[in-house]
Amino acid sequence: IGEVVHTTQPDGRVFEQFRRPPGTRLIIVSADNKILLTKEFRQETNSVDLRLPGGKVCDSLAEYHELLASGTDLIDATEAGAVKEALEEVGLIVSNLELITVAPTGATVQWDLYYFLCHDYQEHPEGQHLEHDEDIKVIWMTADEVRAVIETGQMQEWRTVGVLLGKVLPMLDR
Repeated sequence: IGEVVHTTQPDGRVFEQFRRPPGTRLIIVSADNKILLTKEFRQETNSVDLRLPGGKVCDSLAEYHELLASGTDLIDATEAGAVKEALEEVGLIVSNLELITVAPTGATVQWDLYYFLCHDYQEHPEGQHLEHDEDIKVIWMTADEVRAVIETGQMQEWRTVGVLLGKVLPMLDR
């Protein structure tokens, strides 16, 4: 799903970077200001994690190259990915998404996460559309409950923690 990209600098040095397609995260907020989180077992941490719903925008490196070659705006592509992930992971039909930030990984890894805020959603009549090996539970939490989850280490995706603490929770506290 990723590749090593070499870029030659003006002085001849070669810069190496690992690049993978962008991902999406959804900050779905209810009318009573609760945030939707998912609870699932994650292979990369070998434990259960609470997280924002979201996922990959492209399922393969070839699909990513096609996306880049097509000239499609990455924000449009990531928004479409967010809509797809909302239906699959949490069984919601979302609309009127607002891009609130793009969180890069940094330095020698390019894997941006596009964070979309959503207040406009409805339940899909058939619920979640999980893949055969997925077991994702949906949980609605208040801002204080989300802070407690972060403080106790139950949320392990640190870019998401930063976005929640720096952008989302202060907005909900107003």
